[in-house]
Amino acid sequence: MHPYLDSGVVILLIRHGQSTANRDGLLVGRSDVELTEVGESQAQALVGRLGTVRVALTSPLRRAVRTAELALPGAEITEEPAFIEMHYGELEGQPLAQVGRVTWQSLQENHEWRVPGGESMADVDSRVHGRLNEIFRDTATLVASPDEHLAIFSHVSPVKSAVAWALGVHGGVAWRLRLDNATVTAIGAVGDRPTLLRYNERR
Repeated sequence: MHPYLDSGVVILLIRHGQSTANRDGLLVGRSDVELTEVGESQAQALVGRLGTVRVALTSPLRRAVRTAELALPGAEITEEPAFIEMHYGELEGQPLAQVGRVTWQSLQENHEWRVPGGESMADVDSRVHGRLNEIFRDTATLVASPDEHLAIFSHVSPVKSAVAWALGVHGGVAWRLRLDNATVTAIGAVGDRPTLLRYNERR
């Protein structure tokens, strides 16, 4: 049996492969950047690692969609806006090194602080947790199958938000988590409660 299925996984969350913004050190949320050649290779390396996945959800941004297409050739892929990256508003496209200390402190210390023209971390939690709750409750979805599971291709902020949801902890835990490109995070269930099984897994 595939190791994910053997663990009772119901949802796999995959961060997209390296994008041009990742490569260039830019803070990018809703900008629709492409994968780099490295990112495409990372996505292709996921083939065969995700077990039995016939249906996948993906952020509508191309870097996530392309990762899904390369990782799961032949799967039914549906765009799901709830798993789009955080809206960084006026910070969009800035070099990470130029984002001011006060701004980072505002994000880290106040989960409700909304980036001017964009979202707060709490806004991300609201849409991600709401959609995951719907998926978890729907017994007609693949998450209820004993030999299949659901893959979700997304971005750093939504995947970390999903981890907080699985653990039942405040979303501020995101600042204590590292999440690399093209990694797999696995969420299973104990009874009717989600549980985190694996995080930021490359192999």
